[in-house]
Amino acid sequence: MEIDAELRRQITVSLAAAAVFIVGLVGIGVTFGGSSELPEAGAIALVGLLAGFVLLMALVGAYLIRANDEA
Repeated sequence: MEIDAELRRQITVSLAAAAVFIVGLVGIGVTFGGSSELPEAGAIALVGLLAGFVLLMALVGAYLIRANDEA
C-alpha cells in the first residue's frame, strides 16, 4: 500500500489531535492530584476535555473533507 501525500496529511493531523488529548489528560492528572483521588474540579475539567476532544475531531474531519475536495 502506497502512502500518498493526502494520506500522510490525514495521519499527521489525526495524530496531532490525539496528542493534544493525551497532553490534556496528563495535564489534568498532574494539576488535580496525580495518583490520588480526582476532585470535583478535576472531574469537570476531564468532562470538558472530553467534550473539547469530540469537537476537535469533528473539526479535523471537516477540515480533511474540505482539503480533499479542493485537491
